[in-house]
Amino acid sequence: MAPSAQIHPSAVVEEGARIGADCRVGPFCVIGPDVILGERVEIKSHAVVTGWTEIGDETVIYPFAVVGEVPQDLKYDGEKSRLIVGKRNRIREGATLNLGTKGGGGVTRVGDDCLFMTGAHVGHDAVVGSRVVMANQAALAGHCIVEDDVIIGGLSGVHQFVRLGRGAIVGAVTMVTNDVIPYGLVQGPRGVLDGLNLVGLKRRGVGREDITALRAAFQMLKQGEGAFQDRARRLGDESDSEYVREIVRFILSDSDRSFLTPS
Repeated sequence: MAPSAQIHPSAVVEEGARIGADCRVGPFCVIGPDVILGERVEIKSHAVVTGWTEIGDETVIYPFAVVGEVPQDLKYDGEKSRLIVGKRNRIREGATLNLGTKGGGGVTRVGDDCLFMTGAHVGHDAVVGSRVVMANQAALAGHCIVEDDVIIGGLSGVHQFVRLGRGAIVGAVTMVTNDVIPYGLVQGPRGVLDGLNLVGLKRRGVGREDITALRAAFQMLKQGEGAFQDRARRLGDESDSEYVREIVRFILSDSDRSFLTPS
């Protein structure tokens, strides 16, 4: 334990835990024996960090969050598995992030600068990129892949093995059952691909030329001839926009699910 760490007298920090410089562990917290806290991590009152879990620098975990508990998977048999959380994340009240499983690679990963709002859930073996926002009560099932800059609306659920491409946005109260292309906009009780995340693209300063190319690409995916992947291959041959090519690579890469196609 670093000498500069501040541990409340009522907190339980089990032997073997590694606590970095300037960490703060609040009242009635529980820190497990295999936990590693980076520098300047703050664990607020009544939070639990357990399992073989690594928390990156400057991450804040709020009351009643449970980080690093065993997977909600009946196949889990007590095998040693991990949760790795990056830097500067905000894990709000009641959120849950689970360890991985042997069948899924053994590791659940979260990038940097994410926000997990109240009651959000990250299932076993999920891979979450950086700058991801999961709103209140949003849930990722096991084995999901969420790329950078994705926003998932409140009370939404993502089916196991689904991929959400970079910059996609999922509306509130939406069930996502298939892969979502980068920059896609998904909404509705049974999620449909209803357009592009134009607001997010503009906020990130994407130029008008690329946005125009993305609009044209979406229309070709929606109305072009042939199967969905055939249209994507043609897009890769015809477009010089790196944003469009990113969508093409996503569609043509391996997946355990089919795709949400433009409505």
